[in-house]
Amino acid sequence: MQSSSLLCSSNSLSPSPATLPTSHRFAPPVRNRSARSHTASSRVHLSLSRSQNFPHAFSPLHSTATQEIVETSKTESEFIEIGYISGVHGLQGEIRIKHNTDFPELRFSKPGRRWLRQQFSGRHAVQEVELVEGRGHPGQKGWIVRFSGIDSVEQAKQLVGSSILVREEDRPQLEEGEYYTRDLVGMRVFLKETGEPVGTVVNVFNSGANDLLEVMLDSPNETSDGTGNPKSETGVSGPLVWVPFVEAIVPNVDMDRREMQITPPKGLLELNLRSDERSKKERRQLEWKERKKFQRRLIAAKKKLCEMEQQHVFHGFRCGGKAQTSLLSDQIIGVNSKLLQQALQNIEISSKRWNLSEFISANSNKLVRNTLKVSEECITHCGSEEHQDANFKLQEKGLHLTSKGKVATVLVVNNSINKGKGSKIDVLDPQSTANSSYSLLQTLLCDDKKFVKVVEDRASVPLIVVCPAHEIQSIEKLFSTHDHFSFDFEKVWFLEEEKLLVISSSPEEQNRHKILMKSPWEFLQSPVGSGGVISLLSSHNILENLSEMGVEYIEICSINQRYAGGHSLFLGLVDSQEADIGIQIFKDAESLEENFDIIFSMKFIMKLTKQINKLQFHAIPKLNSHVEKVDKEWVDVIPSTPNSYELRCSIYSSLNACSTDKVCVMEITE
Repeated sequence: MQSSSLLCSSNSLSPSPATLPTSHRFAPPVRNRSARSHTASSRVHLSLSRSQNFPHAFSPLHSTATQEIVETSKTESEFIEIGYISGVHGLQGEIRIKHNTDFPELRFSKPGRRWLRQQFSGRHAVQEVELVEGRGHPGQKGWIVRFSGIDSVEQAKQLVGSSILVREEDRPQLEEGEYYTRDLVGMRVFLKETGEPVGTVVNVFNSGANDLLEVMLDSPNETSDGTGNPKSETGVSGPLVWVPFVEAIVPNVDMDRREMQITPPKGLLELNLRSDERSKKERRQLEWKERKKFQRRLIAAKKKLCEMEQQHVFHGFRCGGKAQTSLLSDQIIGVNSKLLQQALQNIEISSKRWNLSEFISANSNKLVRNTLKVSEECITHCGSEEHQDANFKLQEKGLHLTSKGKVATVLVVNNSINKGKGSKIDVLDPQSTANSSYSLLQTLLCDDKKFVKVVEDRASVPLIVVCPAHEIQSIEKLFSTHDHFSFDFEKVWFLEEEKLLVISSSPEEQNRHKILMKSPWEFLQSPVGSGGVISLLSSHNILENLSEMGVEYIEICSINQRYAGGHSLFLGLVDSQEADIGIQIFKDAESLEENFDIIFSMKFIMKLTKQINKLQFHAIPKLNSHVEKVDKEWVDVIPSTPNSYELRCSIYSSLNACSTDKVCVMEITE
C-alpha cells in the first residue's frame, strides 16, 4: 500500500529512524478485503498526571544526573507521562513499571534521563533521574528497570506510585503523513465536499482492526465565531460519534490549522449517532460482545493452524508489547486457511499448472463450435454502420445486458506491465511499476472505446477494482477526482489482491512446509495471482450483493489488455451460447496469464466459490529472508539458495470445474 499515515502516542525518545518501532498506520479502506493493518498500542495519553495522589515524598537520589525538582503546575506542558512505578523487584533496588507508551523498548531499555512525578510537600513535582538499564517482564506485561542511586529495596519502595515522564520536545520527527494520537485530539472536523463543520476530535480509540476517532458533534445551538469554529464559551456538549481513521474517510489532516476533512460513507455519522444513544451499560455489553467475538475467531484460527502443524507462529505472543501481539492476532485471523490447505495439498500431489493454450489445443474439436473469430478492427469500430455485420445481434444483446445492469466488471491491477505485441497504450513512466499501473488504468477508464463503450451505461455496471495494497489509496483517489469515471460510486468496490503465506521448502522437511515469519508478529506473504480473485469475491460477500442487484455475469480482466472489459460483442457471445465461462484472447498476446479477460456466469462462479478445491495451485521456488526462533532468540535468516515456495493460482484453473461444452472463446485476430 502506498505511504500510510502513522498514528502513535507522542512518547518516544529521539532515536534514529532505523530504530523506530512499527506504530499505528492508516488501516486499509473500509471496503477492502482483508485489510490487514500494522496496529500499534491503542492507548492514548492526553494528560500528564495520574488521578490518584501518592502519600509519600521523594527520597534523596544519588544520581549522576543533575537533580531537578520543579512544580508541575509550571511545567506541565513540557512533559509526557509514559508509565508509572507499580512495585519493586528483588532486593537490589530494581523496580517494576507499567507502561503506557507505544515505544517501551526505547523508553525503558535505553539509558538516559527520565523524570519522576510525585506528590511533594503537598504539591505535584517532578525530579530528574537517570535510567541505567531495563528489560521486559513478559509475565507481568511490564518492565523492570534500575535507576542510578537506587540500590536497595527500601529506596525503591519510596518510588512506588511515581509517574515516569519524558520531555515533550523529545518526540521524534515524523515523516509526512504521520501523526501522534495526542496531536489529533482537539482538531476540528469538516465535511470535505461542503466544508460544513462536523465537530471536534475528543479521543482516539484502537478497535483492533483500525483506529477510531471519537468526534463530539457540534450542537445545533452552538454559535460560530465567524471562522467556522464554534465558540468555546458556549459550554454546550454535543453527541459523540465514531469515525474510522482511514485515509478513505479522513483524506486530509492539516496540522497547522488543526483541522481535518472527512468523507464519511452515507449514513455513517447517523448510524454511529444512533448507536451512541444506547445507555452506557448497553454500549459496554456491545463492546464486550465484540471482544468475545474477536476472541472466538482468534481461537478458531489458531486451532486451524495447529491442525496444519504451524504452532511456531504463536511464539510472537511471548515477546513484544500489546501492539505487536495485537498485530499477530490480526495476522492469524486474516489467514485464509481453506485456501492455504488447498494450496498445500496441490504441492504434495505435484499438480500441473494450468495453461490456457494447452487447454484450447487439447479441446479444439469441442471448442470449434463455440469459438468466434473477429478482427481487432471489428472490436474497435463495432457498432458503426459500416461494421454492422453478422455479429450485430450479439453486440445488441450485450449492450442490452449492460444497460440493464446484468454484468459486473472486475478490473485486476497487477504488477506485471507486459503490454504485449502491438499494444497501443502508452506508459508514462516505464521505470515505475506503480506509475505504469496507475497510468494504464487511467488511460483505460478515460477511453470508452476500450472499456464499457457506452458511457451512459457505466452507472448501471457494478465495478470491483482489485490491486496491491500499496496502490489502493492512489486508485481510490483517482476515482474520486474523476467523479468515479461515470460509475455509480455506491457500486464501486476496492479490494486488496488475495495473498497466501510463503512456506519453507527445506529438504529436511519435505512433508511439512512451515509458514515463514517476516517478523515475530508478521507472516511473510505473496500475491496468489489471478486465481485469487475467485476467493476474494467470495470472502467479502460481494457475490451475494451482486446477485441481489440482478447481476447475471461477471467479467474479470487485467488492465494490461489493449482492450479490456465491457465488450458488448463478447458478452453477447457468452449469453447466446449459454456458456458458464467465456474467454477472450488476442492471438498475438505474449502472456495469456497476465493479459486475461474472462466472463463467468453468476450461477457458475457462485458454485465455484463453494468448490475451492477445484482451483489448482503451483509452487514457485524463491529466496526469502525471514526470522526464526532459535534457542529462545529470534534470528534473521538470509538464504543463499531458494528456501521457500510462493503459492500461485491461475484464473484459468477454474476451467477444471467446467464442462467443455459450457466454454466459449472469442479470438481477436489482427
